[in-house]
Amino acid sequence: MESRATAKPIGKLNLQGLVLDESSRREIKSTAPSASGVRRTPCEEICESGRRKETSHVTFNPKECNLRREDARACDDSVVKGHDDGVCSIRIPPYLKIGAYKVLKKTASAYDYDEVLAKSILFYEAQRSGVLPLTNRISWRGDSCINDKSHDGHDLSGGWYDAGDYVKFGLPMAWSTTVLAWGVIAYKDAYLAAGQLEYMLDCIKWPADYFLKCHTRKNEFYYQVGDGAEDHKRWGRAEEMDIERPSFKVTPSLPGSDVVGETVAALSATAIAFKDANKPYAALLLQNAKELYDFASTYRGIYPSKGHYQTKQYGCKLTWAAAWLYFATSDKKYIRDAKKFYKEFKLSRSAWAFAWGNSGPAVQLLMYILTENEKYRTDFSNYLDSWLPGGKMPYTPKGLVYRSDWGPLRYAASNSFLALLASDYGVNPRNYREFAKKQLHYILGDSGRSFVCGFGKNPPKSPHHRASSCPLPPHTTRRANLLADEPNPHTLYGGVVGGPGPLDNYVDDRRNYKMNEVACDYNAGFQSAIAGLKHLEITGQPF
Repeated sequence: MESRATAKPIGKLNLQGLVLDESSRREIKSTAPSASGVRRTPCEEICESGRRKETSHVTFNPKECNLRREDARACDDSVVKGHDDGVCSIRIPPYLKIGAYKVLKKTASAYDYDEVLAKSILFYEAQRSGVLPLTNRISWRGDSCINDKSHDGHDLSGGWYDAGDYVKFGLPMAWSTTVLAWGVIAYKDAYLAAGQLEYMLDCIKWPADYFLKCHTRKNEFYYQVGDGAEDHKRWGRAEEMDIERPSFKVTPSLPGSDVVGETVAALSATAIAFKDANKPYAALLLQNAKELYDFASTYRGIYPSKGHYQTKQYGCKLTWAAAWLYFATSDKKYIRDAKKFYKEFKLSRSAWAFAWGNSGPAVQLLMYILTENEKYRTDFSNYLDSWLPGGKMPYTPKGLVYRSDWGPLRYAASNSFLALLASDYGVNPRNYREFAKKQLHYILGDSGRSFVCGFGKNPPKSPHHRASSCPLPPHTTRRANLLADEPNPHTLYGGVVGGPGPLDNYVDDRRNYKMNEVACDYNAGFQSAIAGLKHLEITGQPF
């Protein structure tokens, strides 16, 4: 497997619009990674200039860019026509022309979506495990768990820590990567306009590189590093961890079609996102995705979850994997498989929620996008309509759709992302966009406070997150840092906490992990949905 290459710096960090105190500024370094290995393009600079308050709009012509052809394609209208080598020739809404939009004054929203996107990406950088790159922007994070290995010595360093702990759980990490990559594919214009595209590609490359390491043999995949029970007994810095970190794998005799299928989707979606920026890397991802798909579909079963992130079925993940491989390759055998699995596993039924354990609603939507078959549209609408006001889901007094008291914001945000995607393809755009905007703005501050660390009015200051709650050496770290009444010594920029109770009640206390833990899957749907709102803002569409 290819080892992770350190991303190259390309210039100053774009934090325009972010208001940081002096100590916070010291936490954010000034260099940015280049996932594509090229310098920032003139078009990106023009995009950024259009975000200045004194500029009402900016338009640009890709023909004026003095770039190599592969770089210029990022701002060429031809990007919406499908790929010229047969990859990802999927229909795209006619208005979604990357580089052909106007950047408007920020009067459409009460919130700075650019700032939210930038800070959410910083959250994922704070979750990094392994040897950190020279471009690390989180000053209170360092190299950690660099000796993570399989039982026979394969390097399993890298990836993201799951939440406020230090276990690397493959299923939610892969789900988060898929959802984030889908946001880049659908709303690349939003990331360009926010000046965050290079950071975002670097963001999703980090877990993708880790998945490549975890694919140690043809029919072998490591889905977890760390013991959840032992890890959760301790409170301290990842850089000082000294406990054993066992690794766990799936094989033909111990299959895991769910976790492997989700990883196939993650690698395929990331390959699409990287197709123009780094074609060899995209090809490597697809090569591994195809091998893992054969493994997941041939040797079927639910993975042994070791007590965390348990699933009850794998059918939606196999279908999800096949659909994404078709999206990435245009190979019709994958769409045939997806249709067959959809019927076999009865995926027309509405799921409990779109989350790491069930991709069913997203499968319904993606199948509609790929095939234009109204059946899939109907199945998806039946699901999402139940989340709208007046549907089956309860709401808090201030308007949050309330699926569960454990991390309710993640469900609201992930379904908002699906709502915005569906609206792009003409599915109930008015009601779905209104739903998404209200849910996301509730999280950003319409509830009376922000639920995003380091953003907005009265944000959480004590998230249930070990790394940000523990001071740097020479201070010692211990369980007392969990129990302390003081705010976390480090700001966990961009982290979305679990959320309030059913009456909008919320206590900013890191000991309350239901309300205050952060997690990779909490931010994934949220960030991609914010990119969707940014897309509507810059294209001048009503929302």
